[in-house]
Amino acid sequence: MTTPTQEQQKTNVLQKITGFFTELMRRYLPDPFVFAIGLTLLAFVLAFAVQHQNPLDAVANWGDGFWNLLAFTTQMAVILAAGFVLANSPLVDRLLDRLVTHVHSPRVAIVVATLVGGVGSYLNWGFGLVIGGVIARKLATEIKGIHYPLIIASAYSGFTMYGLGLSATIPLTIATPGHPLEKSMGLIGLDETIFSLPMVITAIVVMATLPVLNAALHPKAGQPVRELDPALFATTSTGPATDEFSENTFANKLNKSRILSMVIGIAGILYVVLHMVAGGTVDLDLINFIILFLGIILLGTPIAYVTKLNEGIKTVSGIILQFPFYAGIMAIMAGSGLVLTISQWFVNVSTAETLPFWGLVSSFVINFFAPSGGGHWVIQGPFMIEAAHTLGASLPQTSMSVMLGNAWNDLVQPFWILPALALSKLKLKDIMGYTVVMMFWVGLVYIVSILAWGFLG
Repeated sequence: MTTPTQEQQKTNVLQKITGFFTELMRRYLPDPFVFAIGLTLLAFVLAFAVQHQNPLDAVANWGDGFWNLLAFTTQMAVILAAGFVLANSPLVDRLLDRLVTHVHSPRVAIVVATLVGGVGSYLNWGFGLVIGGVIARKLATEIKGIHYPLIIASAYSGFTMYGLGLSATIPLTIATPGHPLEKSMGLIGLDETIFSLPMVITAIVVMATLPVLNAALHPKAGQPVRELDPALFATTSTGPATDEFSENTFANKLNKSRILSMVIGIAGILYVVLHMVAGGTVDLDLINFIILFLGIILLGTPIAYVTKLNEGIKTVSGIILQFPFYAGIMAIMAGSGLVLTISQWFVNVSTAETLPFWGLVSSFVINFFAPSGGGHWVIQGPFMIEAAHTLGASLPQTSMSVMLGNAWNDLVQPFWILPALALSKLKLKDIMGYTVVMMFWVGLVYIVSILAWGFLG
């Protein structure tokens, strides 16, 4: 009779933990839209019970703020739909296929998906959200034996790297002249936040360990796996099998003109070059601009782009429906003063050394209700900076604690998981059990990092 090795015992423990949370989510986690409604009602209750706000005032705040994220909602819809087109263009498809040919086992595929999602999110969070889901789906399609919900969750888990990366909202904001809190905290350079030694080490640790954890979560040989079902992405014909653009008319010649696509595509890329040469910033609008015009070039003709975009549009319905509800939640939290109350609870037990830790924890909690990094900082930032001044705590550390709390919570925040669900056509309960386990590990890394930075920095 053989006894399990230490490695097997560790794997068994991970499998049991993952199985517990997966089953928990399967039984009790509703659709993301229901989750958004539930959070809205909870925000109302907290505004009444904790802040003693007049119910009519809370409802007024909710309605007034409901469309505050409309521009951001449009940006997210564009990056998903246009990113879908770009990722499915012939050239990008071949490049991804070439990467996939070097992967031959499910666990290696999990590692690759995590790294691609993580590196992409470190460079730009919008890009990471799209490319992680696309490569995960590609790997699940080509390699047999991959547990599909896990590889989608793994690719998404890399999104936490955005809080340590080049598009981290709070560090970029406080490094920009004229930011809203400049009078109270001045300018804090990126060398004191995301490029500081503690944060660089934290980023390396997360990127080195998260893929290993995710791979260890994969079912062992002989255990059941849920592979990608090709029927999820099968297209059905809704009309006669005829090419409506085959007729040799002037209109169809324009529809199929490669010259038109190339000219407008080159004009778009030229603008990007001029923008960068002039020192312009790389924001979500520029990323969308690049993705859109690269896609136009790579699809070859206007009608080819429109046809593929019509497929991509199907991925954005959840975002269009649910993002306004989160904007309303944020408005309730801000208007009632709930964020200040929650922060105050944590600050009351803080010292100069532990304020960043409690900032991290309070940010994690608040992010359930205010998941947009920029909006989150506008609400929580003023109070945390005032507390840092009062306690003599480090302003860069306090600011980064709020950023990391935001990025930590994003692992279980349906607001941000929606793009992954749209690209994968899975349900929230399919992947949340895995992201909860990943959240525990990333949280441990962030907590140790913030505490060590606070006491040793």
